[in-house]
Amino acid sequence: MHSETDKIALEYLRIRDYTEIREAMVAAYRTMPDDYWTKPQIKALLGKFPEGQVVIKVNGSVAGCALSIIVDYDNFEGNHTFEEVTGNNTFSTHTPEGDMLYGIEVFIKPEFRGLRLGRRLYDYRKELCEKLNLKGIAFGGRIPNYHKYADTLTPKQYIEKVRRKEMDDPVLNFQMSNDFHPTRILKGYLDGDKASQEFAVLMEWDNIYYEKPSRKAVSQKSVVRLGLIQWQMRPYNEPESLLQQAEYFVDTLAGYRADFALFPEFFNAPLMARFNHLAEAEAIRRLAGYTDGIIQEFSKLSISYNINIVAGSMPEIRKGRLYNVGYLCKRDGTVERYEKIHVTPDEARVWGMQGGNKLRVFDTDCGKIGILICYDAEFPELSRLLADEGMDILFVPFLTDTQNGYSRVRHCAQARAIENECYVAIAGSVGNLPNVHNMDIQFAQSMVFTPCDFAFPTNGIKAEATPNTEMILLADVDLGQLRELHRFGSVNNLKDRRKDIFELRKKK
Repeated sequence: MHSETDKIALEYLRIRDYTEIREAMVAAYRTMPDDYWTKPQIKALLGKFPEGQVVIKVNGSVAGCALSIIVDYDNFEGNHTFEEVTGNNTFSTHTPEGDMLYGIEVFIKPEFRGLRLGRRLYDYRKELCEKLNLKGIAFGGRIPNYHKYADTLTPKQYIEKVRRKEMDDPVLNFQMSNDFHPTRILKGYLDGDKASQEFAVLMEWDNIYYEKPSRKAVSQKSVVRLGLIQWQMRPYNEPESLLQQAEYFVDTLAGYRADFALFPEFFNAPLMARFNHLAEAEAIRRLAGYTDGIIQEFSKLSISYNINIVAGSMPEIRKGRLYNVGYLCKRDGTVERYEKIHVTPDEARVWGMQGGNKLRVFDTDCGKIGILICYDAEFPELSRLLADEGMDILFVPFLTDTQNGYSRVRHCAQARAIENECYVAIAGSVGNLPNVHNMDIQFAQSMVFTPCDFAFPTNGIKAEATPNTEMILLADVDLGQLRELHRFGSVNNLKDRRKDIFELRKKK
């Protein structure tokens, strides 16, 4: 696994990338070092179907690649070879009028394996398939471990053993874990592939949204899947145990292809138990010593699981002052910081915590988002300023001990969704921490709120968790509906403001 990963980007392949592509292919296929695409072949592919050719770059360097064409699948659904489906590597078989996306290449350089970059390439293909309204995706999958068992197993027997987990094949396992299913054995598929004994498995993925091309054109919506973690407070003796539990939730949400994972405020508070012999103000400062390490691990999780993580909040010391802060760990490897601006009277009195002074929206691959920590959601000015900067989704990590405290956050958050014509997601912790002073009980019911209009739930609640129960909550929100609301809503809270008699602005 690559040790220094700061920036991950999925880009369309350009001919200027060819030298890196060739070097990456040689590195990826060490058993076939002379088997790589020539520059004229790549140029021809780009000329026919540029949208189907993508690279994934890490820190500006090519780490992997995916190449594909569109074919009339009736011509290749039975037994076929790689040369037949690619027109002897001329791609003459590509036709924009075809019905199947056929993958002709996917690889990741060895030093970048383990970051789940291959999953991103497959996810792009699936999104492209849906966008182009194709029946699905197909490709001939190599079985490079088969030569070890060719004397005792037929290809069919080998695949069955892999499918039943009686035998490990990293390539087949990866493809099946990405929702591809084997449909037949292809004999003599790739000339010279000795490791696979020239066998391949025809793998297919079905596009459940496929409709016959005669349908009327419809506008594309941008749907974002939110994953909220209703976190159970339980004892942890060391950060590693807490991170293991966090990864479990991130892994689960990624399995549902969530775009965001939202953790609660002070979700790492259980680690303060080891400092319970100290005064509360000193104990939380000791807890702040874990913050940098936890964020580094969260950033790795966001990359590895291809999900944006709103990392709740944690105590942080800057220039000797204690703040309540959180981090947005994006799946492209970047990390951004947000602060709690309004600390509660209890945070100030017991811990000596200071309020922050930075308020901004964050650009993500799923629109513009805002993040307000708990008490901040009870001040409507903050979210209105964020709405003026184009916020689509507001995330509110919170921690409340009593039901009336929770009700303040819950009702204010719902008001923010209505008045700012945006989605609001709130996530809190549940359970008890008898060995942590000032953090002993918690009450939460995580929710996703919407505006109240015809395109949304009548009560303005998209999804809600079971109160005081550890669980995840998933909800799809449609940004396209917000655009329509801004223009055609029954009321227009943002446009109808009487700016002739009042104004709201941030101080420099």
